[in-house]
This record gives sequence, C-alpha cells and structure tokens, in this order.
Amino acid sequence: MTISLRHARVRYGPLEALHGITLAAPAHGLTVLLGRNGSGRTTVLRALAGTVALSGGAVVWDGADVTRMPAHERARRGLCLVPERRAVFGSLTVRENLELAARDHSVALDAYPQLGPLLPRRAGTLSGGEQRMLALSRALLARARVVLVDEPAQGMSPAVADRTYELLRGLDACVVVAEQRLPPVLRGRAALVYELRRGAVVFGGEAAELH
Repeated sequence: MTISLRHARVRYGPLEALHGITLAAPAHGLTVLLGRNGSGRTTVLRALAGTVALSGGAVVWDGADVTRMPAHERARRGLCLVPERRAVFGSLTVRENLELAARDHSVALDAYPQLGPLLPRRAGTLSGGEQRMLALSRALLARARVVLVDEPAQGMSPAVADRTYELLRGLDACVVVAEQRLPPVLRGRAALVYELRRGAVVFGGEAAELH
C-alpha cells in the first residue's frame, strides 16, 4: 500500500507549481524528493498532507482517493507532516513539546540525547538544528503511518544528520523527505528517489542510479 500523487496540479494564484506530476511512495521505506528551491518538492509534501489543495489530479492513499480529505483528517488517520519552518511550538518548553506527542518521551531522548539537557528550555530559543531534532522527535513519538519531512537534517552536524537518516530509514512507516541534494549517507543505499525541476518529475528510480 502506498501514498501517491496522480497527475497532480497545484496552483498558487496565477502560477502553477506542480504540472500534472505522478509519483508514489511505498508503505515501508524511504522516498526522497530532490530539487532546488522552486522545484515543487515542498509543494508535493503539502499536497500529500492536504495543506494545499490540488487544482487537478488526485491523492491516493492505501488505494482510496483522499483528495478531498482535509489535512486534520489525514493526520488523524496517521499522517505526520514536519514542515521546514514552524515545526515546533516556540512558546512551550522542549518537554511540553514532546508531551504533546506522548507522555512517555524516552524514545525521543534515546534518539536524540542532546535534547535531555534542553527539556526545561523554550523551544523558540533553540538553534535551528536543535529545533529540527525536537520536531523529528515529535514525529517519532507520533508512530505515524506516513511521515513527511521537509529538509530533516537542516542545521544539523554531519554526524547528527546521518543519525537522523538512520532513524528515518528504521521507521515502520512510509517516509517521504524533501532535500536539495541526496544526503551522503543515502548514496548507494536502498531508497526511492524522485528529482523535480520546475514542478515536473525528471527522474524516478533508486538512489544508486542517480548521477
């Protein structure tokens, strides 16, 4: 079972951001959307999550057309979107952010021990990399069936970025991430890759095939 876009179009006013693209992410495994800013990769995540409406085409999840299903209903059914910005509640502490996802947040601290000393701090005071760790920890705690992440390793050190991708690869879920470039840790690994340019898919295949 997969989540997919079929001939999907998205418009922002007079501009069309997605030009009838088709792609599918498997129910278990990692799918990477590659592209420069303006390529449409973030719009793909938003379309899958339901935070932007399609002007044409369909979103299909587990064989059912969910194009008209609102974002909150997709979330209730197990879809988690981690946007590039505003992914945490800045006025709440790190502990409070984690407790919104699960009362027992030990899994998050096992994944990112760096968050332990930061538990009493306001999330809005964290560095960019620390906020990404917190946002991803909340996604891990949610135990979602579909996890969509825009630039998961932004602001992280190379070691923490590699750790992040190992965590995402280990999830028992459909994981779709958007990146500008293929992360080094994924080169030669089993991952499905789509490259987008100007709202169109120009490559689809295994990471090892991408040059």
